Amino acid sequence: MALRTWKKIRQEFELKNPWWTYRKDVTLLPSGKEGEYHYVHVKGSSMVIPQMNDGRLVLVNQYRYLADRESIEFPCGSVKDDSTYDETARHELAEETGFEAAELRVAAEFNPYNGVTDEMCRVYVAKNLRSVESSHDETEEFEQLRLTPQEFDAMIRRGEVWDGMTLAAWSLTRHLFIQP
Repeated sequence: MALRTWKKIRQEFELKNPWWTYRKDVTLLPSGKEGEYHYVHVKGSSMVIPQMNDGRLVLVNQYRYLADRESIEFPCGSVKDDSTYDETARHELAEETGFEAAELRVAAEFNPYNGVTDEMCRVYVAKNLRSVESSHDETEEFEQLRLTPQEFDAMIRRGEVWDGMTLAAWSLTRHLFIQP
């Protein structure tokens, strides 16, 4: 049985900033009544799982304002209006880790919070890394971590990794790094 869909009557832009747009859609519900749906629109995001030649993963530790604590994550960033997923992946990898990848391939895709955002996060695996000059904006500060996949799994089990996008990306790609 196919579920009944909602119909968009019109879209109203409420607030736009460099990272996202808060939108309100006026909809026609399956019941025939008019409704509203509020959500965050972004063009998408690119998350990169960098792997050194020795097998270690490269992660970053950074401060997250809303949680007022540090967070261990894979490099990630929003796709800007003038950019693509691939360009964003390469930019974020360099900006957050100081590496570029000779091999960068898409491994998965997911929506991080489908009741609140239309964002699709594309997950890349980066290999054959080499150091590059990079800088980041004044809102970001990174501490680089290099962990074996097993060490990273142990940190997750201890609750030391709490970023949902990192956890989702790892759950979708873990099989590429750890053989059963």
